[in-house]
Amino acid sequence: MNTTMRNTLLLFVLVSSFSVAQPTDSIDKSYIKATTKLLKNKKIKEAFARIEALESKTLERHILLNEIEAPPFKETLRAEAFANYFKELALDSVWIDKEGNVLGLMKGSEGKRTVALDAHLDTVFPEGTDVQVQIKNDTLFAPGIGDDTRGLTMLLTLIETLKTETIQPKSNVLFVGSVGEEGLGDLRGVKYLFRDGGPKIDSWIAIDGGDIGRVNNKGLGSYRYRVTFKGPGGHSWGAFGLANPHHALGEAISNFVEAANKYTSEGPKTSYNVGVISGGTSINSIPFESIMEIDIRSVDPSRLEEMEDLLETAVQNALAHQNEMKREGPDLTSAIDKIGNRPSGELSDQLPLVQKTLAATAAFGVKPYLTRGSTNSNIPIAKGIPAVTIGRGGKGGKAHSLDEWWLNQEGHQAIQLALLILLMESGMD
Repeated sequence: MNTTMRNTLLLFVLVSSFSVAQPTDSIDKSYIKATTKLLKNKKIKEAFARIEALESKTLERHILLNEIEAPPFKETLRAEAFANYFKELALDSVWIDKEGNVLGLMKGSEGKRTVALDAHLDTVFPEGTDVQVQIKNDTLFAPGIGDDTRGLTMLLTLIETLKTETIQPKSNVLFVGSVGEEGLGDLRGVKYLFRDGGPKIDSWIAIDGGDIGRVNNKGLGSYRYRVTFKGPGGHSWGAFGLANPHHALGEAISNFVEAANKYTSEGPKTSYNVGVISGGTSINSIPFESIMEIDIRSVDPSRLEEMEDLLETAVQNALAHQNEMKREGPDLTSAIDKIGNRPSGELSDQLPLVQKTLAATAAFGVKPYLTRGSTNSNIPIAKGIPAVTIGRGGKGGKAHSLDEWWLNQEGHQAIQLALLILLMESGMD
């Protein structure tokens, strides 16, 4: 099948798919009409074909970027490489901000608004992790290959397509490679962008994991804590009777889990997890320090505050009890440090950006579904700024594991979808 016939068939499928993909009562007919009109545009047809033609180049960039480590708080090398791609693609301006985000601006013909398109640079994997890509039967295996290196690669192909096909958005488009999305990064990159005095951003579109049906318009809030008990430490026999930080930590965990389990058994969904425990030097030494890290999430911001109260009570009760039990030496001390705060919030599914995303997704013969998640979009959502997170497409699995994989199964469609959403939101000449 030649390219012309293939693209004609693709267009027919896209235009006709509204009847089978998504009940139209959830999508305003005006957005369905606008999407159908845009899909018939000659430049859009050519852009879609260009994205397919760039498949091998997209794959090459995908592998090269993935093989540059980007551990938490150490995204610099990947950021520099990503910025160089932006420069090679001749964006109007390219810079790395003080937080480490890579920013590339494409000026719009009108430039009255700014639409941001984001993927995050960092992965969950520590420095020294083997990130070399292994290819087995067309499947890519490597830590971070899907989350979120694929998203970064999508931005590059999208930019090249806009440039090659001379498509001019009406709004300014700010392309973002953000830092600090994973783990204790605490969305620091996006928090910096949306700080007072930060760049003007009117709409936000993030690409981060999942299939092309995903439309995330709700932010799942989370609080994260590091709890530390400290004591003098000593020999397990010779200093027996000193207060033991591990014993206090264990009691605090027991106290908290019992109270949290009762609290979360009803009401809006709320979760808790003790994910990290550390401290101690040897089996025959009383530790001088015991640490745990806790993740708490809820769809309701007020419940995060109440869970925080439960944690503080659990720690203080354990501290008091263990200090009462000691036979000699100084008291234990405790500290609770909040090391993560991801705000929650949600945007109406009737918001124009959400409607455009639903309509564009349905056009690909996929039933879109609304989700709540913890992504870079949490920040603009919490501020009431139109924002969605969409999927990176293809097929993948085992995210956040050393066995992470991604298969380019119609992966180009995710890039085409991102382009369609971007142009629906920004407008085009």
